[in-house]
Amino acid sequence: MYIIYPIFSLVLLTFVVAGCVGVSRLLSVRQRQVHPKYYALMTGDTPPAYVQKFGRNFENLLEMPVLFYTLGALAIVLKINDANLVSQAWLFVLLRFAHTAIHITYNNSLHRLVVFALSMLILLSMWVQLFILVT
Repeated sequence: MYIIYPIFSLVLLTFVVAGCVGVSRLLSVRQRQVHPKYYALMTGDTPPAYVQKFGRNFENLLEMPVLFYTLGALAIVLKINDANLVSQAWLFVLLRFAHTAIHITYNNSLHRLVVFALSMLILLSMWVQLFILVT
């Protein structure tokens, strides 16, 4: 029951999406949908939806998960190995995978919002639990 496994899973997802960002940008240039100079400053053009979806999803994976990574690092450093905390970590990661799947496929904003809100509530619950375990 180690929290490093869900953390590593989310890191892997982040790298996969980062790779997709790069590939989608290369494809958009190769297919002449975006001028290569656009990517220098991200101005002067509008990339296709698939490029924007991957880019925005990558940004999402670098925002809220920072609090997850911080919590995980604290749990590891403080040698907290709580089964409930690890279970919640896996649930958070599964919700982030679901968020990514929704975002880069059919992109229904209501579905995405529900999954995002649930992941935020799980993360808040994890922080409360960590606080209780530490104090």
